[in-house]
Amino acid sequence: MQQPNEYRSISRITANSTIILSFIVALEIVIMISPFAFFFYAVFNPFLLALNQSSITRWLTAFFLPHMIVPPNEVLTVIRILGSVLFILGIVVFLVCAGQVYLGKLLKKKTATKGLYALIRHPQYVALAIAATGLAIMWPRFLTLALLAVMLFLYYLLARDEERRMTDRYGDDYTTYLNRTGMFLPRAIEKVFVKSPRTPKPVGIAKAFLVLGVLLVVIVGIGFILREYTVHRLPLVQFCNVDVILIAADDSVTASQLVPAAVQDSLVSSKLASISKNGSRRLLAYFMPIDYVMQGMIANTGDEWKLFEQHKTIGMITDYILHPFAHLTGGHAHHSMEGMKHGPEMYALPLMKRRIVFIDVSNGSRDLKSSFDDFDINVKRTPLFFVDIHLHTAEILQVKDTPTGSGWGTVPTPMF
Repeated sequence: MQQPNEYRSISRITANSTIILSFIVALEIVIMISPFAFFFYAVFNPFLLALNQSSITRWLTAFFLPHMIVPPNEVLTVIRILGSVLFILGIVVFLVCAGQVYLGKLLKKKTATKGLYALIRHPQYVALAIAATGLAIMWPRFLTLALLAVMLFLYYLLARDEERRMTDRYGDDYTTYLNRTGMFLPRAIEKVFVKSPRTPKPVGIAKAFLVLGVLLVVIVGIGFILREYTVHRLPLVQFCNVDVILIAADDSVTASQLVPAAVQDSLVSSKLASISKNGSRRLLAYFMPIDYVMQGMIANTGDEWKLFEQHKTIGMITDYILHPFAHLTGGHAHHSMEGMKHGPEMYALPLMKRRIVFIDVSNGSRDLKSSFDDFDINVKRTPLFFVDIHLHTAEILQVKDTPTGSGWGTVPTPMF
């Protein structure tokens, strides 16, 4: 039989390992734009691909919030900004509480009961949960949500065990503290759900599985609700039997003019004609500024859009956290005519061009009945080619095939 100290040690190692894994998965966005992306995906991508092989686990690699397009309404915009706020807030609170605890140890005080500890008994765990929630919003894979649920569950077990040990050690003093504070929320709020704290006891196996199950269902369920909400509010239009998603929503008028012109071009139309069409396949096109920085996640459109080769990791991450839509700034500025050049040199201006990336979407024998089905978790997406077209003349500037996969090869990347 394991001794209590050994059990606590294993529990803490497991919980800490889970939160480290959770943060690593959520911080994938940091790693994938760093020079270390190759080494990270050498280990992580086989795991993602294994999950992606089965329809039972494929959802774990999918994304549930907009990551590449401008959030299409105020609700999704607020959620994305909230991700940055929660991440920063959680980290700051955690550091403050950790400093208070370790300072108390240096001064040989008893338990930390001041500051946030006067309101709740485990503010560090709450802070980590807040930060992890923010990360899950900023890099919204379902896998991140599942790990968040497991992390919360393990820290709940640790909190219960810590309170039991503190009660045994400090007796009535800690019981008084336990009665006036909440576990994870202020007592005034928590008492609505828990009538009165009792001397903590070890959590039984049945209750542990129940708590974990509830956390997984609630947290992952919210992710599926948000995904469904997002998909049905994407800036989708259709021209010439092509489903078009707009990276910048204010590009709709431009897309209505340029996509039909591109599709009617002889070279483009011949490429599209070679694609067998049936109910289980659709054609999706991403319409974007030609210099859209995250286009490598959609298709391998060139080495300059493989962000891990840009060596600008710190700047991009700072913008990503503090300025949530920095990667779309160029998309908002494309109507500016200030300083516009005339003559042959105007063709070199990125603002005068648009890029259309064509994707073949299929789902085996299942019919894809609408453009919303293009973003089903179980569809197969195959980049075909991209077209560069002039903003005002609709002249085709370039038609180029793309390799299979994205700029990150076979790594599952966001759909929207």
